[in-house]
Parts: sequence; structure tokens; C-alpha cells
Amino acid sequence: MIRAGIIGGAGYTAGELIRLLLNHPETEIVFVNSASNAGNLLTDVHEGLYGETDMRFTDQLPLDEVDVLFFCTAHGDTRKFVESHTLPEELRVIDLSMDYRLRADDHDFVYGLPELNRRATCQARHVANPGCFATCIQLGLLPLAKNLLLGGDIMVNAITGSTGAGVKPGATTHFSWRDNNISVYKAFEHQHVPEIRQSIKQLQNSFDAEIDFIPYRGNFPRGIFATIVVRTKVAIDELTKLYEEYYAKDSFTHVVDHNIDLKQVVNTNKGLLHLEKHGDKLLIVSCIDNLLKGASGQAVHNMNLMFNLEETVGLRLKPSAF
Repeated sequence: MIRAGIIGGAGYTAGELIRLLLNHPETEIVFVNSASNAGNLLTDVHEGLYGETDMRFTDQLPLDEVDVLFFCTAHGDTRKFVESHTLPEELRVIDLSMDYRLRADDHDFVYGLPELNRRATCQARHVANPGCFATCIQLGLLPLAKNLLLGGDIMVNAITGSTGAGVKPGATTHFSWRDNNISVYKAFEHQHVPEIRQSIKQLQNSFDAEIDFIPYRGNFPRGIFATIVVRTKVAIDELTKLYEEYYAKDSFTHVVDHNIDLKQVVNTNKGLLHLEKHGDKLLIVSCIDNLLKGASGQAVHNMNLMFNLEETVGLRLKPSAF
């Protein structure tokens, strides 16, 4: 049995992670740390867990009692914790923040996108979980990079649900503002672009074009729907074959021969892709659930790989029928 601890247990991603781990046949949650909620029941915050657990949040950190430690912390806080604490040598760490996603000489975290770094993740002690937008967009681009087909600028438009902004209320997450509304934010400057570029260059080192990414705030709670446009003269049948071959051994990413929609992936750990050719323009449609495939589901997927479990254990989740 894998003993798990969670730091930063009050947010949306932590709530989904707790739900997944409670129902994972090979995992036991030892503690959920939240200084501001210490002593409170998990169900006081994550009300969807009523009837599933009577655990309480704690401000304690019994790191020597767990095999894997998940960080569901704000960006910057994981690094502060790692630098100020001595972690047990054999402790596996999975960080859901962006602190260690970019390769650097001062850390050994593996970038945990299984469709790109499965083998390295299996051997890793420390894994940086990818960003939600980054996951969705990379799934649409990796087969092209693998076959050295990214020769020009990449145009990306993607819309995300309100849970992507986190649990803390804000002006652009308030229901009255978000409902029946849509808006652009961080155009061409989103923080996930560097990790997307890093992954592309891992497969196609010659890539030196722009990634023009425009994110949108959507008026729905969860999910990411992205459209990606690149130019290529390769025929659609050949491109589809390249995508199917790339993802042939992946349990959660699927190439679909007809148009896709967000409801097909919400509440699942799936990534769905659809390709269309319009002249020399290739349209790639990619969608995921931002809290699962884009965060907590992918973190559990990485845990399964790190502990040599079958990668789908605890993650065979089904979408809503409506």
C-alpha cells in the first residue's frame, strides 16, 4: 500500500486528488496538511467527500510516515518548502505547482507528462506535474515535433473553466461576472508557454518559431478546449497515422476521427484529439479536464508510474451522460 501525504489540501486540485486517492485500491492517505484548516474535517471544505472520509486537516508534517508527497501549493511555495525542509531520501515527490517544470541545474525534477517522459517518470523520485493549458496544447503538438514537422509559427486559442483560476474568489471568478461571459487574458504571455516550448524542443531541437497562445476565460466550471493551427503540406491521412502511432501505447490520449467536444472529457483523465486539413493548414482540436488530466488525474498517473503500478489504476473515470 502506498502511503500518501498532501500539502496544500484546501484547493480544487487537492479536492480532486483526495477523491482519487480515497478510491485508489493501492493508496492510503496518511495526512492532508492545511495550516488554515487544521482540525477541520476534510468534508468541511470538500463537501463532495461526505460519506467517503472522516479525516481531518492537520498542520503536522509526518514526512517519515509517507511514501509519496503531493504539493497542491501556490506557485513558489513548493520551492520554499523543499529548500527549508530535509525530505527523507526515499520519499517520492509530485509537485502540482509550476516551481520545477523547467529544467535547471539546481533540481532533479522530471517533467511529468507521461506521453512525453513516461520512462523517465518511472525512474524518478521527484516529478513536476505539467500545467493544465500546457498539457492540452502539448498533446496536440507532440506527434508533429516527434516527426520534425513544426517549421513555422504555431497559433493556439484555448478556453478554460473557472476552476482553472483556483478556489480563492476574485473579480474574474465571481459568478455574476463569469456567467454568460468570455474574456481574453495573458495574451501571448501565459506562463505555460515556456514548458510547451521546452517539450517541443526535447523532440525537435531545431524548433525556433513563435507559439502565439491566446487564452480565454470560459463561463463553465471545468475543462479546457484548444484549437491549434500549424502549416504543413503533409496529407491528412499521413498526419492521422503519425498521431495514432505516437499515442498507440498511451492509455488516456485518443485520436478521434470526428469533431470532439468538452463534455466527452470532463470528469475523466482523457485527452481527446481531432485533426482536420484546410489547404496547407492543419487544425488540431484538443480537450481535457483541467482538474484531472490537467492536474490531479495526471498526478495520480505519475504516481502509478513511479511505483510500478499499471498506469490506469484508480483513473478509469467516466464522463457525464449529459
